[in-house]
Amino acid sequence: MTREIIPTSRKALKINLDTNFYGTFAEIGGGQEVARNFFQAGGASGTIAKTISAYDKSFSDANYNNHKKGRYVSEQRLQKMLAKEYRELEKLLREEKPDASFFAFADTVEILNYAKTNYPHGWMGVRFQLSPDKEPNEVVMHIKLLENDSLLQQVTLGTLGVNLIYACKNHYDTPNTFLQSLLDNVSTDRFRITMMKMSGPDLAYVDNRLLGLQLVRNGMTHAIMFDKHGYVQQPSDMLYKKNVLAFRGTFKPITYITKDILRKSLDLFQKDEDYNEENTLSFCEMTTNNLLAEGELDEIDFLERVNMLNLIGQNVMVSDIREYYKIVEFFGQFNLKKLRLVIGVPTLEKVVDKRFYKDLKGGILEAVGKMFPKNMKLYIYPTARKGSREMVTSNNIKMDGDVRFLYDYLKANRFILDIQSSMSAQLHVKAKEVLKMIREDNPRWEKYVPMVVATEIKKKNLFRKK
Repeated sequence: MTREIIPTSRKALKINLDTNFYGTFAEIGGGQEVARNFFQAGGASGTIAKTISAYDKSFSDANYNNHKKGRYVSEQRLQKMLAKEYRELEKLLREEKPDASFFAFADTVEILNYAKTNYPHGWMGVRFQLSPDKEPNEVVMHIKLLENDSLLQQVTLGTLGVNLIYACKNHYDTPNTFLQSLLDNVSTDRFRITMMKMSGPDLAYVDNRLLGLQLVRNGMTHAIMFDKHGYVQQPSDMLYKKNVLAFRGTFKPITYITKDILRKSLDLFQKDEDYNEENTLSFCEMTTNNLLAEGELDEIDFLERVNMLNLIGQNVMVSDIREYYKIVEFFGQFNLKKLRLVIGVPTLEKVVDKRFYKDLKGGILEAVGKMFPKNMKLYIYPTARKGSREMVTSNNIKMDGDVRFLYDYLKANRFILDIQSSMSAQLHVKAKEVLKMIREDNPRWEKYVPMVVATEIKKKNLFRKK
């Protein structure tokens, strides 16, 4: 069934007329755009207990940080805003309004400055009850604003805020409808939701990893990230001024070759003079295209792959980005110190194949310019030619002759480096062949898979054909 798209003003009015939903609006940085929608809709006295905009930093600190300094546009500041405003509602109004379901809405946002030199983004969230006798739920999200005009960004914030409050009240039990409703009356070319988390008694069933995956599938963001413990993270917070190593794969299953790639690529990274282990993150990245390779998305399969990558201590990234130069552009927005992408020889042969860049005006030259900023290098893992013992590296790959001069330049300036492998005996065995062994109950698969991963596969009977 097609879902009705309700205008923003009507959503605000429907909330206002539902006198059982009563709360406060605390908005910093982008004006009081969300509260304004509720005031203009009419009947706001049935919804709004208080609005506040602690715009001056001293007032913000006094209200939400106990006079301590801290980041103003951050999840930490948003959480303090939600906690204080909700606590105040319960303290002042519970006896007076015993039948009300309380909510506290908050956002802390940096919109585009006059000189248009900053990074417009912000945090938005709601702490809310669905009935007066219940503990509150909470929805928190990070937003990247894309419009090149501060007034338009304010309008976008106002619409998103109304959509979020309405979804909390009406779509809490259907997470994908919840997400899709955030796009009502506003398009994804105006913003990105780079992270979202749900929690609370009525939202305990939600797995925030699947929520993040749906953000990517719905086109609301290009990538989501989980740390090595499986928790959803906001990319700009996680990556800021870090060294990053990223390896794309299917990880179905994780093999000894996978672990060798990760270990040897980090060994190579450590040879940089200014390498700092504490400031370095490695990511295993999957694409939505890969997750959908066998038809419909298997959510259990996705979660188990994330779990197993966490088992071997890896951070995880899921994206809808196909081209490697676009991955570099994605990471480039986060002010990284260094970026290293790890690929195999077969993928390298595609990277230097000019046929894949016909959609770019500058062809492969443009792609190379985007893919190799000064802080970026490609690490190449060797492979074995099928039916041969020959080891193939970046030195003997196949390519068109007119690309050779460009490739030699990249090699001579150490933008492309080889990883040394000691796994020559297993190089000819691909992950898809190991997966086939698992599905055919061929016990040989265990010799190609790390013990901790093999134990998990057997315990949960993973990767079998349904």
